Amino acid sequence: MPNAPLVPTVRRRRLGATLRKLRHDAGLTLDEAATAMGWKGPKMSKIENAAQGVRPNDLLGLLDVYGVADSEARTALEGLAKDAGKRGWWQTYSVVVSPSYADFISLETDAEKICSWTPLLIPGLLQTAAYARETISGITTTRSPEEVAALAEVRMARQSVLTRPGASLELWAIIHESALHQRFAARPATMREQLRRLLDASEMPNVTVQLMPLTSTAHPGLLGGFSLASFARPLPEVVVLENLSGAAYVEGEDAAPYARAFQHVQATALSVEDSLVRITEMEEGLRK
Repeated sequence: MPNAPLVPTVRRRRLGATLRKLRHDAGLTLDEAATAMGWKGPKMSKIENAAQGVRPNDLLGLLDVYGVADSEARTALEGLAKDAGKRGWWQTYSVVVSPSYADFISLETDAEKICSWTPLLIPGLLQTAAYARETISGITTTRSPEEVAALAEVRMARQSVLTRPGASLELWAIIHESALHQRFAARPATMREQLRRLLDASEMPNVTVQLMPLTSTAHPGLLGGFSLASFARPLPEVVVLENLSGAAYVEGEDAAPYARAFQHVQATALSVEDSLVRITEMEEGLRK
């Protein structure tokens, strides 16, 4: 799970970075933008660097200064400003959810689409409770059984973004076939149930599952897994790179190489139809 702290919140950072880009696009310096708002330069700098929040009314004034008239863009930025310091449902699990994991969940909650390439694990949004408990227990070296159970509950609660009314998250998940060969000695039925979950989820209109076969040719995903989160414009894309020491976040224009890499991974993987056939065959094989 992501556990490298982001200060103060990833939402505020995204807002600040977007406002900086809009100011540059408008051809204004920090001092010129601050003067137009009746502020001093340091306030603008703090907002853009996420050291200070911005009130929704002030945000709308800034967007007027920057010539942003698009109603959808204004609404998206206003919503982000309002939510920058909001406490989410995950605060109930604050004992096990670190500040950076909370940032990770907020990204997932805000996103319109997530493209996920996972070479070793089933994506969290598609896991069963049993698979979540087994993998969390196996990966962690410091969590108690109670904490593992709580983290599995969090993972299950995260999946509500796939079924929320009116604005369900679009998920495109590409999974390496090797992840489907994982076995769990204590509970042998775990992987069969997980494969069934993938097949059921693939029937949802907002979920696409592809499989990278063991026989695939070389592709950019060989360098490791990543998730690319996309938001309502003009908010920039964010890439999440997870590892044992935490997570790295790649934002804005730096996310573009990952978008191109995901397209190559898509093209190398089995088609959606062939992927589901392969998963079905594996699930049926585990019934015997």
